[in-house]
Amino acid sequence: MNAVVRVKSGSKFEDIYKFSRLVKAGNWIYSSNTAGRNYQTREMSSDVSVQAHQSLSNLENALAALEAKLSDIVRIHISVSTPDDLDPVLTAIAERVGCNDPAHTIAIGPLPNEEMRVELAIIAYVRDPETPDIVQQVTV
Repeated sequence: MNAVVRVKSGSKFEDIYKFSRLVKAGNWIYSSNTAGRNYQTREMSSDVSVQAHQSLSNLENALAALEAKLSDIVRIHISVSTPDDLDPVLTAIAERVGCNDPAHTIAIGPLPNEEMRVELAIIAYVRDPETPDIVQQVTV
């Protein structure tokens, strides 16, 4: 069994710039920045909420290749182009990750091109199926 597994989306940029959509090392999964472009049609909506949902779908499909899901996310890095885009993106994330409540990091500023309004990058942890599911919530 491979200790490191790389998941590719088929983008030509993965080969040109030498990166993977996801990399799994042990129980940990790390993603590259993932925009809201539909990989099949290559289209990108101008609506930031639609872009956020598409980005999450892109991540969800890549995670499925590793038998993982959005609810396995423990950290999400959110990049938006303007402060006005933040609420619709956070709402989309809340709708899609379930009651997982991952840690968030937020960056606001220019993205690689003008049509892009959101990029998401995640860290997920997939527990060993033999290990009991123990999740604690602590309020400080």
